[in-house]
Amino acid sequence: MKVIQLQLYVLICCQAAVSDLLTDSGSNVTINCDLDENEVYWILLKTADPPTVILRSFSKPIPPFYTNDTSRKKYSVQFKHRLVINNVTADELGVYYCMNTRTPPKLSNSTRIYFNESTQLTAVTECPNHTVIDYTDQTHRKIIIIISALMNGLLIIVLIGLLNVFVGNRRSADLQQTQVTEQHQDYLHLKNCESILITKIYFCLDNY
Repeated sequence: MKVIQLQLYVLICCQAAVSDLLTDSGSNVTINCDLDENEVYWILLKTADPPTVILRSFSKPIPPFYTNDTSRKKYSVQFKHRLVINNVTADELGVYYCMNTRTPPKLSNSTRIYFNESTQLTAVTECPNHTVIDYTDQTHRKIIIIISALMNGLLIIVLIGLLNVFVGNRRSADLQQTQVTEQHQDYLHLKNCESILITKIYFCLDNY
């Protein structure tokens, strides 16, 4: 099986022809195999997983060989290796290939199955044991909004603090300037009174 997966990695990297097949959750899907072979493997490729061999199909009236019981319940084969997927869920979405069992290996053109946009937006995908909902985009948007709000709040707090410091320093400087001015005026007033007093004393002495 590891040898088959290695061959698949090499072949899939060079594979260019991919056709899209839109479907709805719960529908049945049929995929054709364009290889003229007596026996083929059907393979499913998902983005984050290695290629998975689903079954081995025979042209003779021999039941297909399934890799596990889950595949037996979900997939079936019709004439000319056509693959049938029953009651499609999110677990069956991906890219499908059929590959010959001989050497050198050959891959068919691939078929990518995905849900219609309306189904993705409104439908909740039911799995055998749990319900799957994709919250990735919504979560990212919420995180961005929260971070932005926190940054804006922190910026406002910093600006208010700087403004308070500036206003306090300005008031302190104005108060000091006022005190200096008042002291200077008091000093001038005292000097003026002193001059007047001396003048009067001299005047009295002259008259005397």
